[in-house]
Amino acid sequence: MNSHTASNILFGQKAASSSDGPIISLTDVSVRYRVPQERIGTFKEYMIRWLQGQVKNREFWALNGISLEIQPGEIFGLIGQNGAGKSTLLKLISRVLRPTAGRLVVNGRVAPLLEVGAGFHAELTGRENIYLNGAMLGFSRQEMEAKFERIVEFSELGEFIDAPLRTYSSGMWARLGFAVATDSQPEILIVDEILSVGDEAFQRKCFDRIQSFEAQGATILMVSHSMSTIETMCQRAAWLDHGKVVALGPARSVVARYLGRVKDHEAERLAEESSQVNDQRWGDRRLEIKQVRVLNAEGKEQHIFHTGESIVLQIDYFAHEPVVSPIVGIAIHKQDGVHITGPNTGFAGLDLGRVEGPNSISYTIPAVPLLEGLFHFSVAVVDREDSTVYDYHDRLYPFRIDNRGYQIPELYGVMSMQGKWEVV
Repeated sequence: MNSHTASNILFGQKAASSSDGPIISLTDVSVRYRVPQERIGTFKEYMIRWLQGQVKNREFWALNGISLEIQPGEIFGLIGQNGAGKSTLLKLISRVLRPTAGRLVVNGRVAPLLEVGAGFHAELTGRENIYLNGAMLGFSRQEMEAKFERIVEFSELGEFIDAPLRTYSSGMWARLGFAVATDSQPEILIVDEILSVGDEAFQRKCFDRIQSFEAQGATILMVSHSMSTIETMCQRAAWLDHGKVVALGPARSVVARYLGRVKDHEAERLAEESSQVNDQRWGDRRLEIKQVRVLNAEGKEQHIFHTGESIVLQIDYFAHEPVVSPIVGIAIHKQDGVHITGPNTGFAGLDLGRVEGPNSISYTIPAVPLLEGLFHFSVAVVDREDSTVYDYHDRLYPFRIDNRGYQIPELYGVMSMQGKWEVV
């Protein structure tokens, strides 16, 4: 039988193999969505077109053949770009969706935090929403009455608990949602990017509660775009891409592979951007800049470096007529427009003499002092009086400083001072 023709899903029962088996098990799980090929404005119009057989849908597989197991007490991370299938997978485990195909077994009570405050009603008070949300999570009114004071205390919303939610800030909304969803010890806690909501003090409170769940043996399944969070909190992780598992294993190694792919893609993008000279260029072009390349110490083109690494900027130019003692200069700007530096051959006392036809010159930074960020090179050629611009390429050549994996002792600001601390 084709794996996309049948599905099997089991909740709240022990796996047949043994009581100490995986708490979550997915075997060749797939989810298919049907999406209309054209926008239909109203439900009435949709039904008319559907009855006439004029609704055309395209299919895509949000998940395709996912197989993995998560063990009891494990903190498991899911990473990947937007649209990779992470949230769809969490919704399957949370029982919001059913798989189109494959077998999913979940052993235990799930507390899903797919969206803090999901199901809240803006016109109801905080008190009313606590009971409403509790009912949606499967708790009786008596159970919610026993929880109520703890929820209010954790959310720190005592003086606002009888105000309508429409008067709450987003942070207050998040506090109440998290407090309701995590008041009881779950067997499986599912967290989807909610820890980026609210102020720093609230986020720390969330982490403390999640860590207390971990200490009591809960299984935690977490999605985050913060790779440091995944590395710090998770034992294992899976990298999803276009609905498939690309990597599965220890969190640090999976994150390293994912960031390597991200770095490769950015390097390709920066190289492409660097090759496209656009309207950020001016001058009479009697002496024309033909090519600018950002190189490493081995002379290979590179666009992502780390602090302390060597950068070579090679500039090829062509004099369409003889030019005496032109000046070649560069500038470095940070992405926010801050001008870092602007050396040129004139300042360096280098006289290029009479130039004509093709020529090349390079500028070497033996140990780049810049800290993490995106930067751009500008390159210009002017006459020796600095009054005529032959060719000016304004911030056309990007490069990034990325210090991940390198022991750089400075984190903040623009430049490393290469200083030394000494107790005197």
